[in-house]
Amino acid sequence: MHTSPSIQLLSQLTPEHIAGLSGMMQDVVEDGASIGFLPPLSREEAEQYWRSVPEPGVFLWAAVWNGRIVGTVQLQLAMKKNAAHRAEIAKLMVHPSARRHGIARSLMHTAHEQAKQESRSLLLLDTRAGDPSNELYKTLGYTEAGRIPGFARSSEGGFDATIIYYLNL
Repeated sequence: MHTSPSIQLLSQLTPEHIAGLSGMMQDVVEDGASIGFLPPLSREEAEQYWRSVPEPGVFLWAAVWNGRIVGTVQLQLAMKKNAAHRAEIAKLMVHPSARRHGIARSLMHTAHEQAKQESRSLLLLDTRAGDPSNELYKTLGYTEAGRIPGFARSSEGGFDATIIYYLNL
């Protein structure tokens, strides 16, 4: 991987996008990521998830490196009248083989810029306690709002806490 990844907004998901996103997500889940799925994640379940993502108020980006999708993030705009100032960051993931190259940070900066363009001043996200992503979110200026113990089932059968973060843009 000698070139820099490009961050692409996926307005329309093609079969190639769905295949690339699904394969990456299967590898990320198998590697232990807590993104709402447990291993083994079937190809059908992954593809069904990605087909459900495009909807009003959802921005989806992919990091493409040497012709393959190696990362993704979503910005989900709150659509209620009293929430028009906020959005949620969801499903940030980077393929295990592409980590430690600034891809997650680039995806997050892209989502932040879109949030500003959409006049969103408050971003929310949650992540499993203890995951490396916690350090990324802190370096990006996110503040821990709280923890919920036993929030998500782990692949080992136990329950993990989640941390809720916010960022004022």
